[in-house]
Amino acid sequence: MPHHTSLIATIVAGLCLAFVFGALAQRVRLSPLVGYLLAGVMIGPFTPGYVADQQLAPQLAEIGVILLMFGVGLHFSLADLMSVRAIAIPGAVAQIAVATALGMGLAHLLGWSLGAGLVFGLALSVASTVVLLRALQERRLVETEKGKIAVGWLIVEDLAMVLALVLLPATAGLLGGRTDAAAADPGGLVAWLAPGSVWAVLGWTLLKVAAFVGLMLVIGRRVIPWVLHWVAHTGSRELFRLAVLAIALGVAFGSAALFGVSFALGAFFAGMILAESELSHQAAKETLPLRDAFAVLFFVSVGMLVDPSIVVREPLSVLATIGIIVVGKSLAAFLIVRAFGHLAGTALTISASLAQIGEFSFILAGLGLSLGLLPREGNDLILAGAILSIMVNPLIFVALDRHAAREREARAGLESAAPASPAPELPATALTGHVVLVGHGRVGSLIAADLRAHGIPFLVVEENEARVARLREDGIEAIRGEAGMPGVLEAANLAGARRLVSAIPNPFEASTLIEAGRSVNPRLVVVARAHSDAEVEHLQRYGADHIVLGEREIAREMTARLLNRATTDDAGEDSPAPDGDAFEAARRRTA
Repeated sequence: MPHHTSLIATIVAGLCLAFVFGALAQRVRLSPLVGYLLAGVMIGPFTPGYVADQQLAPQLAEIGVILLMFGVGLHFSLADLMSVRAIAIPGAVAQIAVATALGMGLAHLLGWSLGAGLVFGLALSVASTVVLLRALQERRLVETEKGKIAVGWLIVEDLAMVLALVLLPATAGLLGGRTDAAAADPGGLVAWLAPGSVWAVLGWTLLKVAAFVGLMLVIGRRVIPWVLHWVAHTGSRELFRLAVLAIALGVAFGSAALFGVSFALGAFFAGMILAESELSHQAAKETLPLRDAFAVLFFVSVGMLVDPSIVVREPLSVLATIGIIVVGKSLAAFLIVRAFGHLAGTALTISASLAQIGEFSFILAGLGLSLGLLPREGNDLILAGAILSIMVNPLIFVALDRHAAREREARAGLESAAPASPAPELPATALTGHVVLVGHGRVGSLIAADLRAHGIPFLVVEENEARVARLREDGIEAIRGEAGMPGVLEAANLAGARRLVSAIPNPFEASTLIEAGRSVNPRLVVVARAHSDAEVEHLQRYGADHIVLGEREIAREMTARLLNRATTDDAGEDSPAPDGDAFEAARRRTA
């Protein structure tokens, strides 16, 4: 095949085989991600047949990472990031330390050097951006408290890996690797610094990261939204879509080239800055198709790197590596989140999200090889651990969902066997005939403001401790906890309530809440939110009376306003347009 067609061949082979194997995986009730990974193995260098370009595939996959992190940033804000810093920073650092120690322990058992163990442990400690976000997005958890903690945790991990990538060349000689650190540093960063000056490298790296963040917050906050608004006023949807892609890719590449941060981190900050604009939702919509397509290529590129024979050659080492990633790292994350006082459901979600490794692991492994720190066997184990953990990760979430369902059933059985009483830390409210509002995010806060303005008695159930504290300061009764926790709904006096409003975005949690509400108060009027027709049907099956679907309500409101304007125009003094079009008459009056 001609060399100049390698890009086209890689994209075509990757997407076509991903579709075939993804459809087969879906058919046998596995995650499509498993099919994408197998597609990569099929076109990789370790299996017979066509071999895709191994230089191009990872670069195409990196575009998917950029667009995915940009999309997450569009639904995030600086306030969201700062709200979880108390757990995300110490939690991520502690989890990285535990996972690195476990990796170093396995490396010691395998007879590797200290430097090899450090690189190996660091590679096992950092989760894949794509896998984590795909899992959260599939369950609509990105905007929940659990999702915000997970994303904040991910950002801290990314920053820690950026530091590791800069410091490893400077310390390679001390760790038993190559001493010509400058040759391993194509950017020339170490070459002009004093030899062995690790603190100088660390200080320079922190300075560049701080400069990048400051530039984005001071200049980017003004320039990026202004550019997008200017393009929107041109009326060209094509130009708007191009502007969004240019901002996402341009900021990501520029941040990596100028400040040494990762593509993913740069794209996330670009999206987070743009989130302050009212055009953020349209920007997210425009990037969605490309984001999904290139995310698929990411999983294909991971599959291409793996030599399946490692499972036969080193089965015990592969099992130990998987154990560190899936069990050791997840258990550490679970205990850390619980130690910070968060609920078991939050801890389980975060630990499941982190039970895999990905793109940063490959970069660390490649750097370790180039510096003479990591043996080839270590690189193979990291790649095998990546593909197997990514395959296992969706199954962990399925098991987590089933565990949650069994807990709900057990709780329902206990409640039917004996009268439930509020937990001691959740005293029952004195309100009756009130509204129980579950969730105080973007939607819930607006509902609460309207209820308060109309003098309707209500209380809020919210799992975010900071929000609960603010509500109580404002004189609004609030209960901290998940709606499904024992004692929460009893403390909210759902049996004596008049209405239940579910403002949480997750349809599965909402259906559990509705079912529980119906069991204690059959006359309860339930209002819920949904994002699709499938979610509407799901919530209706569990007994929701009124379900608000965003797009449908927007269309109804716009139609109502149009009809009301048309009626007003027809009743006015001006005569309608000759063709009877009231809109044309209105246009003439305002011209």
